[in-house]
Amino acid sequence: MLKKNIAFIGSGAMAEAMMAGLIRQKLARPEELSASGPRPERGQELKKKYGVKPFTDNAAAVHEAEVVVLSIKPQRLSEVMKGIKSVRPDGLILSIVAGASIKKISAGLKHKAIVRSMPNTPGQIGEGITVWAASHETSDEQRETARKILGALGEEVFVEDESYLDMATALSGTGPAYVFLFTEALIDAGVHMGFPRRIAEQLVLRTIKGSASFYEQAEKHPAALRNQVTSPGGTSAEALYYLEKAGFRTAISRAVWAAYQRSLELGKEKPTHIPEALDEEDQ
Repeated sequence: MLKKNIAFIGSGAMAEAMMAGLIRQKLARPEELSASGPRPERGQELKKKYGVKPFTDNAAAVHEAEVVVLSIKPQRLSEVMKGIKSVRPDGLILSIVAGASIKKISAGLKHKAIVRSMPNTPGQIGEGITVWAASHETSDEQRETARKILGALGEEVFVEDESYLDMATALSGTGPAYVFLFTEALIDAGVHMGFPRRIAEQLVLRTIKGSASFYEQAEKHPAALRNQVTSPGGTSAEALYYLEKAGFRTAISRAVWAAYQRSLELGKEKPTHIPEALDEEDQ
């Protein structure tokens, strides 16, 4: 049990996932959690569902909080920070705002103890992974608190270098969108061949889940596993030939790089290197 009052500024899906995980893992009692957002009905929904305290006034929500979780859209961060002036001197700010640097948050809230993190969508069912970094002013106790809160979403990975957060945003933070698009494309291909959509969905879902589990247990490079299922002149070899011909790998690399650039733009920074997969036209 953390035994700390935690205020969530922003009461969307990821904030709800964190609150649910904290309660489920008995790390916090409902009465220790506050959820602040502009819609009173959303606050009442969370109160009814979890027993947390609802607020529409951010300043009031953080007044007694030992941990303040920023769980809002990047575009609203500057405006929201202007309305938060009463963070406890010994409090911890934990941000899940994409692209928002520790420096920006520290300057906006005039506070030094900051943890910046990037969770992903599977965290809503406790199967996510979160990359996080902390300012030098955070204490060991505050870092351990952050680790436990983020662990409520699934796995967590601490990094010393904050620049990894923008990379994580592009890879694991945005990653579920790539997987969902790939899943959709496979299902549509199955329907195009003649499968009922229900069966196509079942086949694709089990294939993706099973392949991920097999990869995790095999402890081999994915190329080795791909070679195992690619017989010379077979169906897999034919399909992979067309994927390579269509630039599948390059499309993925460029998509991730575009997400990385966008994360830097949100933080008012510029990319410092160009991956080899991109040519001058893409720079």
